Amino acid sequence: QVQLVESGGGLVQAGGSLRLSCAASGRTFSRHTMGWFRQAPGKEREFVAAISWSSVNKLYADSVKGRFTISRDNANAVSLQMYSLKPDDTAVYYCAADRGYPLSARSQYWGQGTQVTVSS
Repeated sequence: QVQLVESGGGLVQAGGSLRLSCAASGRTFSRHTMGWFRQAPGKEREFVAAISWSSVNKLYADSVKGRFTISRDNANAVSLQMYSLKPDDTAVYYCAADRGYPLSARSQYWGQGTQVTVSS
């Protein structure tokens, strides 16, 4: 059974930092793109960042560019380092994986999500 499990969410003050991690199991993701989406209350799920299987290609949403950094820890693990957090970053963050690049809302594999709350 394929599972993506996120960790690292929590409550942080505006301007603070958090690091999200995603560990995948059940198959190897060595040829898959991995990345992150988020969904705030009352809003649609939106793309945050993606990294290709080789780690050569990275893509960020404009809203997080320069503040978030995605990295591939190994074939089955991806992290999202978040700096200078804003209240608008408050959302449930989902890890995703797919063979295509970049990721989309129709990506094949999804985690259950981890809550990030940024207080003002």
